Amino acid sequence: MIRHLRIGIAFIAVGVIASGCVSSGTFKKMEAGKNEEITTLQQNKAALEEQKKTLEQQKTALEQDNATLKQQVTSLEQKNTAMQEQVGSLEQEKASLVAASQQRQQQYDALVQGLSQEVEKGQLQVKQYKNMLAVDLAEQIFFDSGKATLKKEGKEVLKKVGGALKGYENKIIRVVGHTDNVPVAKSLQATFPTNWDLSVARAANVVRYLQEVGVPPERMVAAGRAEYDPVAPNDTPEGRQKNRRIEIMLIDKNLVSEMTKTGG
Repeated sequence: MIRHLRIGIAFIAVGVIASGCVSSGTFKKMEAGKNEEITTLQQNKAALEEQKKTLEQQKTALEQDNATLKQQVTSLEQKNTAMQEQVGSLEQEKASLVAASQQRQQQYDALVQGLSQEVEKGQLQVKQYKNMLAVDLAEQIFFDSGKATLKKEGKEVLKKVGGALKGYENKIIRVVGHTDNVPVAKSLQATFPTNWDLSVARAANVVRYLQEVGVPPERMVAAGRAEYDPVAPNDTPEGRQKNRRIEIMLIDKNLVSEMTKTGG
């Protein structure tokens, strides 16, 4: 465009000079005006090129920002998907825990109902823990003092307990004998030197009788704790009586497996 203007000025100058109608002063003014226009156009062109450069830079920056935003959106979508999966997993775990809790409560209610007469007579207590059920048997119903032979009335109660335990196929039955802290009488120490021996013998006899009434032996464990797991102080007759007991615990097989692995 500037080149064209200069050519145009040249033609005008030639025409003016040829015609002889314009003075030299007038021509110079005209030339100065055109030169000013050329300068202005050059400045405008430079400004436009600068604006173009700026816009291209802005475009590049926006494209980079857009790419970054797309990456962020993709990352957020991935995180959202992962969180949804975690929520789904937690909901399944919650449902499983609720179902397990309901099952434990139903098992507890069924056991209490099945042994309600014995509970009312004070012959046993049924307790519920987080992952297990426990039946505490009063020692005097089952054994004479210092002895491990099951009494007739004790067998009758155990027979009913065994019938109630048969249905818990997903449980390990742990039978534990407990005593008070009074040493075994000297007259009986030839058979049971310590309370350890007495508590283990009582638990073993309970297990053998439960096997006789139909409880699968592979689901049972016999153990003795002597006087080392009291439920009451041993300084009163009432406390010692509470501590002399047989505890039958129903433990989830999965929990026993985990305990075995940990112990190994």
